[in-house]
Amino acid sequence: MRTFEQYFEGLKKMRPNVYLGGRIVPRDDPVFLPGIKVIGTTFELVKDPGYRDLFTAESHLTGKTINRFTHIHQSQDDLLKKQKMTRLYCRRVGRCVQRCMGVDALNALSVVTRRMDDDLGTDYYSRFVKYLEYYQENDLVGNAAQTDVKGDRSLRPYQQDDPDMYLRVVEKRDGGIVVRGAKAHNTIAPYADEIIVVPTRAMTPQDADYAVAFALPADTEGMYLVSVAHNQRSRKHFKAPIGETGTAHSITIFDNVFVPRERVFMCGETRYAGQLAGLFATYHRHSYTGCKPALTDILMGAAALVSEYNGIEKASHVRDKLAELVTVAELVYAAGVAAAVNSTRASSGTQVPDVVYTNVGRYHAGVHVYPEFEILADLAGGLAATLPLEDDFVEPTVGPLLNKYIKRKSGVPSEKVHRCYRLIENLIASAPGAASQISGIHGGGSPVMEKIAIMAQYDIEEKKEIAKYLAGIAD
Repeated sequence: MRTFEQYFEGLKKMRPNVYLGGRIVPRDDPVFLPGIKVIGTTFELVKDPGYRDLFTAESHLTGKTINRFTHIHQSQDDLLKKQKMTRLYCRRVGRCVQRCMGVDALNALSVVTRRMDDDLGTDYYSRFVKYLEYYQENDLVGNAAQTDVKGDRSLRPYQQDDPDMYLRVVEKRDGGIVVRGAKAHNTIAPYADEIIVVPTRAMTPQDADYAVAFALPADTEGMYLVSVAHNQRSRKHFKAPIGETGTAHSITIFDNVFVPRERVFMCGETRYAGQLAGLFATYHRHSYTGCKPALTDILMGAAALVSEYNGIEKASHVRDKLAELVTVAELVYAAGVAAAVNSTRASSGTQVPDVVYTNVGRYHAGVHVYPEFEILADLAGGLAATLPLEDDFVEPTVGPLLNKYIKRKSGVPSEKVHRCYRLIENLIASAPGAASQISGIHGGGSPVMEKIAIMAQYDIEEKKEIAKYLAGIAD
């Protein structure tokens, strides 16, 4: 397994192809450091004896101890550990831990490439296994690039006026393929080692050029990562863990990019494009049943703390709002547990979480995002949006006055109140806070997509038979 230092040094050696604000920037640009620090936690905690069993796994390929973020789930226990690991990591960094996308894409590929080989006699799975060995051996960080820019949403890929609105194969060569198009919402792409591309939707036979999956180094020639970062306002006087973290995303453009044959995992097999798209979504939504409860844990903790500092922690409406947060966090987590317990084993040996329970959990996480933020805003009051800057709290003239007037309940020092409100500012009145609300709804699929997945798998006919029996209706 790599160290954080090895990961960071590797980023600095990559070819510059990251754009930010109209210029090419290195991957160690200061704007990316908060996000890089989050990823760094995944390299550091695996060495902690208290976390090692949970955060590492034994490779089913080599028997070596590997980072769980590179592991292919082999059992119910693996899925449960992944979910628990994700919740703990997110609590530690105060936000999405960001590294789950790569492992979710790898697990989906492990299932579908084997399925294609079994059905079609292809050699995609053997290619994938070789790639996975490389990925695990080097403890790589992967971004899963799934969402196409899509153009006119009412049209299929092959119907678009501009055929590049979905990533597609534009040339096939003996040694590989050439692709063109763009993928959006690529979290951590500016500081990922690899970009793992999977289809965004089910495909028809006319969409064959768009049924493509592959993996490439993130600095491959012809790839452009046009990026944006969401970081907390830097702190000088009142340092805190949440103030040191952030995230970045990119629209990743593929401008006639060559993909070597050994890194191509689907090429034209339209029947399996939807399966791969849906299976990645399933794994990623299962990850959400770990990270979303963690975010609720953080909001809940801040809401309880500010209520205590304000002296209203025993009020019935406060306890009612906190109970609402508890029910959301634990119901979503419980759905993830149920998805792991009711998981099935694919022909590749990969454990697949139950689709219905996974999507039920992700759906409830998504529809409750804004109400959860509203609870914290309600209990905290307006100061989270109008809190003076740090420097004012240490300025000789107004500093003592600010500390006097920010005071709340007797026995709670002004600095603790200030730090509490600074945390709430970070959570709900900052660029990362706003972005986390949007990603909380749409990351891994919008709530409507979870409903579609649920209804595609749920046995409504069985429920009708129950009703018929109880009503005395015979076919």
